[in-house]
Amino acid sequence: MISDKFKSVICKELDLDPADIEVNDETKANEVPGWDSLNHVNVILAIEKEYNLRFKSLEVLKCKNIGDLQKLVDSKLG
Repeated sequence: MISDKFKSVICKELDLDPADIEVNDETKANEVPGWDSLNHVNVILAIEKEYNLRFKSLEVLKCKNIGDLQKLVDSKLG
C-alpha cells in the first residue's frame, strides 16, 4: 500500500495536488502526470532525500510500478 508520505513526496516533486491523482500499488510511473524520463531521476532523488536512504541503480530498475518502489523503501527502512 502506498503511504501518504510516499505519495506526497512524489506529488511535491512533480508539482501535483495529491487530491487530484490516484496512486496505488499497480500504478506505473508513466501513468502519473509529469513523471517522464527526466523527472524519474528527480523523483528517485526526492525519495532518497526524504527517507534518508540510497538506492542502487539495479534496485530501481527492478521496480515495475510504484508499489515496488514503496516496497523497496520499506525494506530499506526496516
